[in-house]
Amino acid sequence: MTTVPEVGERQLTARQAQLLDQLEEVFLAEGFAGFTLEDLAVRLHCSKTTLYALADSKEQLAVRVVRHFFRRATAAVEARTATEDDPARRVTAYLEAVARALTPASRAFHRDLETFPPGRAVYEHNTAVAAQRVSALIADGVAAGRFREVHPGLVADTVTTLMLRIGRGDTARATGLDDAAAYRELAALLLHGISR
Repeated sequence: MTTVPEVGERQLTARQAQLLDQLEEVFLAEGFAGFTLEDLAVRLHCSKTTLYALADSKEQLAVRVVRHFFRRATAAVEARTATEDDPARRVTAYLEAVARALTPASRAFHRDLETFPPGRAVYEHNTAVAAQRVSALIADGVAAGRFREVHPGLVADTVTTLMLRIGRGDTARATGLDDAAAYRELAALLLHGISR
């Protein structure tokens, strides 16, 4: 049987990698709190033993799937960002790619993340990393003379705050924008605010 590497975790068989992708799809569409392992086994046409090979409990499985989602999303975002040479387009590409990556994540998924501390910790860690990345992209743009002199840390803190509000659903409740639209608006606001 072939194996598929999963960074920082044991090797996965092709079937396990497929199940992880299927779990991600289900969780993004419907959330994960309401499922039992039995529900998931029936849904994915596998045994609970097969799921236990991925994680020792439903909670650990949820964390693994959430990490899997963010790992894949990060790779897609970075691949899209790498296609841009211009600092302004790179910042926009990054935030728009984040918006695209989060588009499949339903309100149920975000709600379950918010009420599940280990999942929320994964989300907040990834948000902090994304904010640091935005800060670095802005610093590159300032150094290249494309952006006016700004304090990258302050801009990153502002971006982090909004990203966390978007993830918690606060922005959707306050504005009616879904997460992807909110990220697109953030990209436009940020770019117009720091461009020369």
